[in-house]
Amino acid sequence: MIIQHHSHDIDTPTGLMRTSIYRPAVEGQFPCIIFYSEIFQETAPIARSAAMLAGHGFIVLVPEVFHELNPLGTVLAYDDEGKDKGNADKWAKPLESHDTDTTALIAFARAQAYCTGYVGAMGVCIGGHLAYRAALNPDIKAAFCLYATDIHSDTLPAQSGNNSFERMADIQGEIHFIWGKQDPHVPKEGRLKIYQQAVATGINYQWQEVKAQHAFMRDEGDRYDPALALTMYQQAVALFNRTLR
Repeated sequence: MIIQHHSHDIDTPTGLMRTSIYRPAVEGQFPCIIFYSEIFQETAPIARSAAMLAGHGFIVLVPEVFHELNPLGTVLAYDDEGKDKGNADKWAKPLESHDTDTTALIAFARAQAYCTGYVGAMGVCIGGHLAYRAALNPDIKAAFCLYATDIHSDTLPAQSGNNSFERMADIQGEIHFIWGKQDPHVPKEGRLKIYQQAVATGINYQWQEVKAQHAFMRDEGDRYDPALALTMYQQAVALFNRTLR
């Protein structure tokens, strides 16, 4: 399916949030996937992932996850300077602001004539956490979370009682967790903590641990696993086809 790409600055309680929109270049209505990026925002690999999903008949919204902390259109480089800035942004933005971003994204999607109104979430790295966090919103029907950081460690700023780990029971849709066994950002003990919480809360989840490093989906750098990435795209598309259509 051929796609089109444009952007829109969505109003949020913490300022304008530039959001890339990838969607089929044909008439009709399609379900929406909010695709949350790494700390570097919408890099070329993130754009290619969004395009891949859109080509399967979805509207894909890619928000600038730290829009309050950077000029609109900021993309950080995959280098030490970019990593330091992205991590500083991660620790500066409270989860409550990510929540209001998600609410604004859902409202934007549902206001578009080309959207069916069904919305899911997907993300990588901190974006995996944000997709998980989005799933706390009952309007998110499904979430596909790839090597989500900081859930087990409770290191992202939030108000008392509002951390992501403790709120897992609020997830009403279906959620998939995918982890790399060689990922130092979410070690075995952290994965076990999240798994036990998923069992204890009784949420509707699927769980995979694969032989891979952190950022194995990113098609730049020496950690990329093309065959495994393709499998993950196929699984994500299957999830969203089943839950959003």
